[in-house]
Amino acid sequence: MAEFVLRYADLRGQMHEQVADAPSEREARERLTQQGFLVYSIHPKALGARLSGVASSGKKVNLEKFLIFNQQFVTLIRAGLPILKSLDLLADRLTDEKLGRHISAVRDEVKTGTVLSDAFAHQGVFPAIYITSVLAGEKSGSLVEVLERYISYQRLTLSLKKKLLVSLLYPAVLIVLVICLIVFLVTYVVPNFAALYNSMEARLPAATRILIAVGTTARSYVLLGIACLFGLLLALYFWARRPSSQERLDRIKMHLPLLGEVWTKYQVAQMSRVLGTLLVGGIPLVQALETAGRSLGSVLLEKALHSTSELVREGKSLSAALAKTGLIPELAVDMMEVGESTGALPQMLTSVAEFYEEDVSTRMTALLSLIEPAIMIGMGVFVAFVLVALYLPIFSLADTIR
Repeated sequence: MAEFVLRYADLRGQMHEQVADAPSEREARERLTQQGFLVYSIHPKALGARLSGVASSGKKVNLEKFLIFNQQFVTLIRAGLPILKSLDLLADRLTDEKLGRHISAVRDEVKTGTVLSDAFAHQGVFPAIYITSVLAGEKSGSLVEVLERYISYQRLTLSLKKKLLVSLLYPAVLIVLVICLIVFLVTYVVPNFAALYNSMEARLPAATRILIAVGTTARSYVLLGIACLFGLLLALYFWARRPSSQERLDRIKMHLPLLGEVWTKYQVAQMSRVLGTLLVGGIPLVQALETAGRSLGSVLLEKALHSTSELVREGKSLSAALAKTGLIPELAVDMMEVGESTGALPQMLTSVAEFYEEDVSTRMTALLSLIEPAIMIGMGVFVAFVLVALYLPIFSLADTIR
């Protein structure tokens, strides 16, 4: 007899998890099914810790290549090929070596009788929303439709991320170039002028003396400064990886002027998109909330969704439970309340996601249109100050000669 971790929902939709003895995974599954439970996952006890960290694992697959795999997978299944044969054909033909290894492992587990959702979960690298979607497809007998909904969700998510990254690319490059120009002027140009004025023993204006003092000091400690900056960034990177630090960072992001509201709305859009996709796929609300929490990149929102799922279990509505967290905008809560009252919550969640995605895109465009001129004006003011401070003594010397 082996020990298995069982995760299932009862007739009221409440989630349960327990450890039980059974001769095999299949028998444990059949025992729960006969009792009328909806089984979400069954795995050996040794895999428990591994599965609980599916979404938070540092190792993840390339989502773009995984999307291509799913498109091919759905096409093969729709053409009438069995799941195992489809996995067999794709496993050795994937261009991503890492993804290919995991798909081969999934295929090998399916060969031994493991259900597809458990086989994906055992790898510890696939998104939680994907595993839950596959599970819903297995239970409802509509795996192709569920996978197609996941593909649509992933396309929209990747499209939004790319749009945001592209819009941030130009300001990021501009900031780097401005920093390089400032470092060059302060550590190279200013010290050279300082040597010239020292040789001339000229009386320098206050602005020039300040600039030369900063430039000569910076030139002496530029390498040390770069090393300290690199060390600070490295320390911040390791500090930010701790869950407690991540929650603190999320709170800082949330309260940033201008950008804080954009970050919050982006997270709400992602949450609504995941919840809507899972509910349309037939996943119970409590399980959908837990999966959405693991799928988001915010520890703060993950905790909020966990507390929300507990309140929903106790009988509260989704909108009331989310309102208690204090993190979700009132408009989103109101829209969800309307969706609950009309029985169209999945569709309303999709509307919430679309509304906030559009709002985020509009606000980012407006912010970037202000940031770029601000960077250019700041750079122009600094360069003008450097030029005036460096050339003032020359003008003074010219007047003295006359």
